[in-house]
Amino acid sequence: MPVKNRLAELQPEIAAWRRDLHEHPELMFDTHRTAALVAERLRAFGCDEVVEGIGRTGVVGVIRGQGGPGRTIGLRADMDALPILERTGLPHASKTPGAMHACGHDGHTAMLLGAARYLAETRNFTGTAVVIFQPAEEGGGGGREMCADGLMARWQIDEVYGMHNWPGRPLGSFAIRPGPFFAATDQFEIVIEGKGGHAAKPQETVDPTLAAAHVVTALQSIVSRNADPVDRIVVSVTSFVTSSEAFNVIPSSVTLRGTIRTLTNDLRELAGVRLKALVEGTAGAFGATARIEMMAGYPVMVNHDAHTGYAAEVAAGITGSCDEAPLIMGGEDFAYMLEERPGAYILVGNGESAPVHHPEYEFNDEAIPYGASWFVGMVEARLAG
Repeated sequence: MPVKNRLAELQPEIAAWRRDLHEHPELMFDTHRTAALVAERLRAFGCDEVVEGIGRTGVVGVIRGQGGPGRTIGLRADMDALPILERTGLPHASKTPGAMHACGHDGHTAMLLGAARYLAETRNFTGTAVVIFQPAEEGGGGGREMCADGLMARWQIDEVYGMHNWPGRPLGSFAIRPGPFFAATDQFEIVIEGKGGHAAKPQETVDPTLAAAHVVTALQSIVSRNADPVDRIVVSVTSFVTSSEAFNVIPSSVTLRGTIRTLTNDLRELAGVRLKALVEGTAGAFGATARIEMMAGYPVMVNHDAHTGYAAEVAAGITGSCDEAPLIMGGEDFAYMLEERPGAYILVGNGESAPVHHPEYEFNDEAIPYGASWFVGMVEARLAG
C-alpha cells in the first residue's frame, strides 16, 4: 500500500489546516480553539460520533466501517504547543508571543484529521476507527487524563497507535522498535540548607554552595557506579540557585532541580533510592541538611511486540521499508495509553530541520501524505473484512 492518492490530493488542504493551527498555538489543557476546530471538522467529515471534553479538552471521533461491527482501533494525535518564542520568520509563524508548535503537534493533528476525512469517505473496513485528539502531552499528562476519563472502555478500543515526526530522518521514512522506546521522565528538587554568613569568614558558616556542588558531582555516580553499564539512564541537574546573589555573602540555602530518565522500572526505582542516599550523605558530610522532593513523570513508553510488527508492516507498505528506531531518552505520555491497551508508536521522518523543542523548528508539510497514509493503513490492515 503506497501513499494514498486521495491523501496526496488532499495534502495542500491538510497543510493549510496545519498552518492555521501553527499560527494559533495553545498550551497544555488550554487547547480550546484547537479542540473546537478539530470537532468542527470531524463533524463536517461525517463522523458517526464526535465527543468533546474527554480528559478536559480532548476530542474523540468515531467512524464505523461499511463492513459492519467488529473490533475497534484507536489512533491518537497530540494537539498542544510549547512555551517557546518562535524564531522561524515564516508567514504562518505563531501569533501568540511565547507559545509555539515547536514539536510538530500541529502536524500530528493535521495528519490525523486527514486520515479521519479519508476513513469517513471510504469506510473500507469492518469495525470501528476511533480518532483521538489529546491535549497536554508536553508535561501535563493529557494521555493519562483521557484514559482516566474512560477513553478505552467507553469506546471499547482494542488496540491503539500513535506517531511522532522526527527531524533528521529522511522525509516520509518510518522507524519503530519493540519494547521500551521512550524513557520514564522523573523530576527532583533538592534544597541544601546550611548556615549563611560573610564570605570573608567561611569558618563561621556551613556553606550550602560547597555541599550542593559536591551533590551535583555525586549524583553522576548513579549512572557510573550504580546502574548496569548496558542500561540507559540520564541524571541531569538543570538548575542551581542560591538564596543570595551577593558577591560577599555565603547563602543559607541552595536549591537544585533536575531530571532522571530511565528505560526500566527497576532502574527508575534504584535511581530514586540512590539519589536520596547520596544527597543526604553528601550534605551531611559538610554539616548541611537536605530536603528532597521527587516528582514522578511519564512512565516508560513500551511498544507491544506483535503490534510493533503490524505497524512496521504498514509503514513498509508505504515506503518500501521500515527502520529500527533508536532508544529515546525523551518522554512521551502515549505511554499511558499503551499501559491500558496493546499498540505501538512510530516515527515518521521530517527531513532535515531544526530539532523539536527548538525556536526554529518547523513541521514539514511534505510528510503529511506519509503520516496520514500510515494512520489509514493501520485501520484498514487491522480491520480488514
